[in-house]
Amino acid sequence: MTTTLHATERQGVGESARRPDAVSKVRGDFAFSSDLWHDRMVWGATVRSPHPHARLLSIDPAGALELPGVHAVLTAADVPGHNRYGLERRDQPVLAEDRVRYIGEPVAVVAADTPELARRAAALVRVSYAELPALTDPETALTGPVLHEGGNLVKHLRIRRGTVAEADVVVTGEYEVGMQDQAFLGPESCLAVPGEDAGVDLYCSTQWLHVDQDQLAECLALPKDRVRLTLAGVGGAFGGREDLSVQAHACLLALRLGRPVKMSYGREESFAGHVHRHPARMRYEHGATRDGKLLYVKADILLDGGAYASTSAAVTGNAGCFATGPYEVPAVEVDCRSVYTNNPPAGAMRGFGAVQVCFGHESQMDRLAAALGMDPVELRLRNAVGTGSVMATGQRVEGPAPVAELLRRVAAKPLPPPPGELLPGGTSNSTRAEGLRRGVGYGVSVKNICKSAGYDDFGTARVRVFAHDGEVFAEVHTAAAEVGQGLVTVQAQIARTELALERVTVLPADTAVGDAGTSSASRQTWMSGGAVRAACAAVRARLLERAAALLGEPVEALAYGGEASAAAAVSTASGRAVTLADLLAAADVDETAVFRHRRTRALDPETGQGDAHVAYAFAAHRAVVDVDPELGSVRVVEIACAQDVGKAINPAAVEGQMHGGIAQGLGLALMEEVLVRDGRILNPSFTDYLIPTTMDMPPTVLDILELPRPDSPYGLTGVGEPPLLSAPAAVAAAIRDAIGGALDRIPATPEAVARAANRFP
Repeated sequence: MTTTLHATERQGVGESARRPDAVSKVRGDFAFSSDLWHDRMVWGATVRSPHPHARLLSIDPAGALELPGVHAVLTAADVPGHNRYGLERRDQPVLAEDRVRYIGEPVAVVAADTPELARRAAALVRVSYAELPALTDPETALTGPVLHEGGNLVKHLRIRRGTVAEADVVVTGEYEVGMQDQAFLGPESCLAVPGEDAGVDLYCSTQWLHVDQDQLAECLALPKDRVRLTLAGVGGAFGGREDLSVQAHACLLALRLGRPVKMSYGREESFAGHVHRHPARMRYEHGATRDGKLLYVKADILLDGGAYASTSAAVTGNAGCFATGPYEVPAVEVDCRSVYTNNPPAGAMRGFGAVQVCFGHESQMDRLAAALGMDPVELRLRNAVGTGSVMATGQRVEGPAPVAELLRRVAAKPLPPPPGELLPGGTSNSTRAEGLRRGVGYGVSVKNICKSAGYDDFGTARVRVFAHDGEVFAEVHTAAAEVGQGLVTVQAQIARTELALERVTVLPADTAVGDAGTSSASRQTWMSGGAVRAACAAVRARLLERAAALLGEPVEALAYGGEASAAAAVSTASGRAVTLADLLAAADVDETAVFRHRRTRALDPETGQGDAHVAYAFAAHRAVVDVDPELGSVRVVEIACAQDVGKAINPAAVEGQMHGGIAQGLGLALMEEVLVRDGRILNPSFTDYLIPTTMDMPPTVLDILELPRPDSPYGLTGVGEPPLLSAPAAVAAAIRDAIGGALDRIPATPEAVARAANRFP
């Protein structure tokens, strides 16, 4: 996507710059990856396993190949390179070889003249299986039949700090979080075009171009420079596009046929084609003094990673690190495990493990407050971390940590008025006001920003300044994936601020420029924004060097003005000046910069202690709900959210992230769950997998704090994930407050709410 920022849109850092893609997306004429087209293009379709676990005996493509217009059927034997891919472990076959491990696993790919013909041909490929027992319970997986060499345990994070002391009050609880889907509106799609150098050009929607390139080069047995990726229009991501899906299959077909190949999933196939949020089972024990000071926290967390590893190890690390929440706890015993099963693969989703444990630790804080007879807000305030506090991993919080301030702000918001005509049950008028109960609940959360545990996290940016027809322009080029978060706008804002230029173009993201890392972990504005800022600084330095040569004065005597001052450089000694046009007359200025954050290190494998995280982000939520306890119907009346963002680079975009995070949190709290039985997804459609609509969304009250960090560009803190983290916990707490009963699992379905309210068996 090429985005030109016109003169009417010249906002810099700290201003609410309009998204350059906003109008086209509202009109419906924005080009997404599913809109890609090419001459002589054929279509690909995937043959998938109907079994959760089976030996693969044979594949007979004859029926498909007999159809006129079918060009190829490829199997694992046709993968020229390493038939494995994966973000953390190369454990997932491009196409299944000897056995399948989940329903929907790709077994073969077909190419045909039309998408309908490709799907028809895929249905005619005859695959013989010998079914094997399916391992679908994560508890059983710890000791059950082995699904992968090395066992079913993907990762075990063990955290031990301090000595557990005898407590005046002890509360225990068991909690569950269901499998949530990213529910992006644009299903997986791509276009692969064979190159004249026997390589391939791939146009795809992804979250990390270079990691896709690395994996594809291995699978295709090609040098990386012959696997060229360009980001196509992305219809949402939220973690679901970190793993490969259509990319390898389309490239295989394109290289075999020497023709462009397009692949695009329908909604049902999309549910099978990408990872989901890890379902979690959690056991907690909290011990405290009579005045509410935490003495210890014990937690045992089990994550169902599904058939392949994806990002399970990293999610396990996050869940374990943040299992005790944003609280000061002298003694910690945490065990967090992820396991292989024959369920659909789980992986990255917004919040990345911190969402699940937030529901656990916040439920425990409410349970402890009840046992102490204490206000739940007061209990949290007494234990809230601050700058200088020590986290469960022994790491000291160096930056802003306004947990108490965030909580006070949401607690101080005026409560919404009593129920009017809007009641649980909506337009069906199923709820009567006489049985209605109102509840108020709170949630506070913490999560890391950027990559952790010693990972070499960096971003790369290229900035070019040039003159044309008497006007000066800047181009920004990174491989950072714009997945809807507004990154293109941010990059342009930074360039306009740093260079004092009006006309800025953000070039399409591709692998022709250095790695920008993943659009996840709330890191891109920090990392790619930092790289753009550094590249702009290098451009300014080059321009001043040229000015010094033209003026015959030392660089130290010159000040950069940019186009806004009509002089690129002014001598502070003589007052002589030179324009940008003069400086760029001979040649453009083109600089590339790499930006890295401070180094971190891996946690100690025995104790889980160490300086693993670059920074922490915090948010607080208050939810107000109305509940019909007889029917279990819930209406969320209002959600308030307070969040520290360090510096709001684009305040309107920050608000948008907060609204979106709250919506996803509300969905997880009340309705969103991928229902899996015996390894099969029962609700692979937006008819049966429910996501909040505008009718479900309550008014939201937002409070944005800007407490600058000392170690990030402009003092910013990542904003993408925090507004989601504690929203589900707050909604669940509000429901418990309304019904006076336990609610230990989300999503809180009407059946579960009615059972808890009425003590049904």
